[in-house]
Amino acid sequence: MTNDRLASRIVEDLARLGVGEGSLIMVHSSLKAFGIDGLSPDAVIRALRDAVGESGTLLMPALSYSQSPPDVHDTVQTPSNVGVIPETFRTQPGTVRSIHPTHSVCGVGPLAAGLLADHAADSTPCGPNSPFRRILELDAKIVMLGCGLRPNTTMHAIEELSPPPYLFGDDRAYTITPHDGRSYRKTYRTHGFAGWTQRYDRIADLDDGSLLTSGNVLNAAVHVIDTRALKRLALPVLADRPLYFVDEDR
Repeated sequence: MTNDRLASRIVEDLARLGVGEGSLIMVHSSLKAFGIDGLSPDAVIRALRDAVGESGTLLMPALSYSQSPPDVHDTVQTPSNVGVIPETFRTQPGTVRSIHPTHSVCGVGPLAAGLLADHAADSTPCGPNSPFRRILELDAKIVMLGCGLRPNTTMHAIEELSPPPYLFGDDRAYTITPHDGRSYRKTYRTHGFAGWTQRYDRIADLDDGSLLTSGNVLNAAVHVIDTRALKRLALPVLADRPLYFVDEDR
């Protein structure tokens, strides 16, 4: 099957999961999970853009916490380290990227620039100006495309609203080079998690029918998460049981 036909199938499968024209989506992805040799990351991205249409907005994390040197981040040049689909998306013409040394986000669509514009003002990964925080207040969806429920970075934005004891690590100074090429130094409070394993898959146990829609896109198991329901259901649990979303490493 050609990449064009596979892209059309992806659009059809996403529509059955509630992702359609005008949607605002944050996508985490695994190309391997589709289980189809020859499927290109460009075809997946094209399908995602077609799924939301010209009136919709597509966001993807462009996390770069393993960049080298570790304290240097160039918004234009520093690659993401969360897979071939978001890295391909980052380098495509028209994609914009928020300014953050470890937890930047890339996007296209009418809402992208506004959601990404102020991330540079934060001094934590998922603070009040982060796209991860902002989508919690909007009619948005997180699409876990073949990667399960665990690598859901938006959960960090909820954790920052009610910080559990494992969340924050040491402060670190970074050299940031934004789009205009004018470098500066800034100190950020990093996320820690030393000694803990993230268990964001436990949101499934909180679902009251408003949180998750699950199914397949091609051969990939996919979960679509409603962001407002995520905040409404997960935040009280985190406040009451701060270790609910982690397991201690042993």
